[in-house]
Amino acid sequence: MKHYLLAAALALAPVAAQADTPQHLVDSATLALEDMMGGTEGTQAQTFLRQAKAVVVCPSIFRGGFILGGEGGGCVMSARNDQGGWTYPAFYTLGSGSFGLQIGVQTAEVMIIIMTDGGLNALLNSQFKLGLDAGLSVATLGAGVNGAMSTALNADIITFSKSQGLYGGISLSGSVLSTDPGSDQSYYGQPLAARDIVVNGEGANPGAGPLRTMLTRYGQ
Repeated sequence: MKHYLLAAALALAPVAAQADTPQHLVDSATLALEDMMGGTEGTQAQTFLRQAKAVVVCPSIFRGGFILGGEGGGCVMSARNDQGGWTYPAFYTLGSGSFGLQIGVQTAEVMIIIMTDGGLNALLNSQFKLGLDAGLSVATLGAGVNGAMSTALNADIITFSKSQGLYGGISLSGSVLSTDPGSDQSYYGQPLAARDIVVNGEGANPGAGPLRTMLTRYGQ
């Protein structure tokens, strides 16, 4: 029921959400965040989100081919601000030569929880390869794919996913997270880097209100 009420609220958002627009991605990320927070695995993710420096939400990571192909999707990043709330989102894309999707699984919701300043600074670079930075530790939370609560306790970055109702159905090791300055400029009406938005607090768009509210609900 909550999911349907949220969907209705998003339909009335101040900025019209058309498919393939930055606002559509923000709205989809809001719905995906609510969906992933359900169940025991979602409760575990909330524990880390409450301590997180920032979070990246990717509402639909897709697999374009059986072995290789156009794989990836759009994402948004929000960081905890000085007041304990969450910043307006910066836009990213997540891509890989071959995601570790389970056989028969074509799409997944993905959340990347950033626990340390080092992890946040790494993801604020124009490109970051998950799991390939020797100075950072990356853990996977959820069932399967090496998922365990204990491995996440001291990690810089924690990945969490849900695919076709199952948690932990995707491996992100080696995936490339890249900033999307074109979407940032389109959404905020000015050229802003990801660091400007999520660290310096520049840029504002009322269409991100439901996402920030959802993050506060689960991450505070």
